[in-house]
Amino acid sequence: MIDFPSKRGVIHGSGIFPCATLSSALLNRGPIRARDTIAQEYPSMTDTKLFQDVVRARHSVRAFLPTVVPDALIREVLVDAQHAPSNCNAQPWVIHIVSGARRDAISKAILAADDAGRITPDFPFATSNFCDAYRERTAAQGKAYYEAIGVAREDFDERRTASQLNLSFFGAPHIALLFMPVVGENEVRVAGDLGMYGQTFLLSLTAHGLGGIPQTMLGFYADTIREELGIDPSFKMLFGISFGYPDPNSAANSYRIEKVAIEESVTFHS
Repeated sequence: MIDFPSKRGVIHGSGIFPCATLSSALLNRGPIRARDTIAQEYPSMTDTKLFQDVVRARHSVRAFLPTVVPDALIREVLVDAQHAPSNCNAQPWVIHIVSGARRDAISKAILAADDAGRITPDFPFATSNFCDAYRERTAAQGKAYYEAIGVAREDFDERRTASQLNLSFFGAPHIALLFMPVVGENEVRVAGDLGMYGQTFLLSLTAHGLGGIPQTMLGFYADTIREELGIDPSFKMLFGISFGYPDPNSAANSYRIEKVAIEESVTFHS
């Protein structure tokens, strides 16, 4: 289920629908426009890339250009993401795409909530719960990022400023907010489904020449975001993805984190 908020309702193509959400069935009716027309306007949408190239090129983008992504291109990415697997084909993701003035309003609201200490996550998360190799990897990521942007470990004011860039979406013009229904004991399984959706979404962004970053931190302000967008409290927010065109000249995008060898994660049995 996808939602494109606007002042008058949900935007679909060139029309506006007064309903609260767009169902996956609506997206699956077919392409918004003929593919040859899309290819002429947005050539990157029809470029063919090897999966290995795409999955290894994907990385978390922490600085974006202000350039707005065309609506047709966003929808193409969403159609790709809709093909993510899920338990029993439940497709339990509820996605809100936010841009423009609504995007700016949410950023302002969650920055204010952060200043006021109003943290309202639907699901707990703390890096301090990681241990051993997992803690080492999270620490290495933070160290690499702060070194890339020139922030010293002991400079707590600058570190907080850098952390708050999450709440302005690193300058991205669009955000995807991933919600899930309340499903009782199926919660962990459904969260896994949303993770697979998020990865498919991110890979499609990369394949289309875009970039994104999954942000658990956005989920810390779930109540504020629900209030701003009028989302029913029965839908729980897992995380958000800021996305757009990466800024190739930003120091924040100049580093890469190495992935561990498969021997550290995989055991073969025969």
